Amino acid sequence: MGQIAGDWLEALKDEFRQSYYQKLYNTVNAEYRTHKIFPPADDIFNAFHYTPLEKVKVVILGQDPYHNDGQAHGLCFSVKQGIEPPPSLVNIYKELQDDCGCYIPNNGYLEKWAKQGVLMLNTVLTVRAHQANSHHGIGWEQFTDAAIRVLNEQDRPIVFLLWGRPAQMKASMLNNPKHLILKAPHPSSLSAYRGFFGCRHFSQTNAFLEQHGMEPIDWQIENI
Repeated sequence: MGQIAGDWLEALKDEFRQSYYQKLYNTVNAEYRTHKIFPPADDIFNAFHYTPLEKVKVVILGQDPYHNDGQAHGLCFSVKQGIEPPPSLVNIYKELQDDCGCYIPNNGYLEKWAKQGVLMLNTVLTVRAHQANSHHGIGWEQFTDAAIRVLNEQDRPIVFLLWGRPAQMKASMLNNPKHLILKAPHPSSLSAYRGFFGCRHFSQTNAFLEQHGMEPIDWQIENI
């Protein structure tokens, strides 16, 4: 199991001392020894590595990692280069095209967003291969809730994109009036047509950032 570094380590240091985290750590390590687990252990905390706390401008909350081979690499909704974008990400690209005029790229690698300050955080950070939500309830939710509380306490505007009910259940933790909370149905093929398409979250995010003197996000993922 990898480690968090940088300013996130300082912000979350109290979590690592708690008994639930030691139990979580032991459980996850045992899972990696006995099952195929995604993402690779060194990628578990990539959301924190790619987007330091001081750089966070936007938060996208996912649920748990993709559970098929080669997809997950620690950023919600993103897949590794060379892997076909899953349906939820295809729908995100469709909304981006309609909202911001972005072309639909030939890959699903979203590191570009993370490097611009988009924290792409799943609420559960590991999963057994081919068993969606299999690490629900082992302790990750308590840890990522702590990260969400840290973000809520930041004394600067941050946009939170809450897609689907599990993400929207975190809204009660977000009471800082400086932040912008945007909600929509999940972009999955089951629910995207119930209001994710047409939500215009990407242009709303950039308008909010610009209103507060911040650089907007370049949402265009380039072809590779």
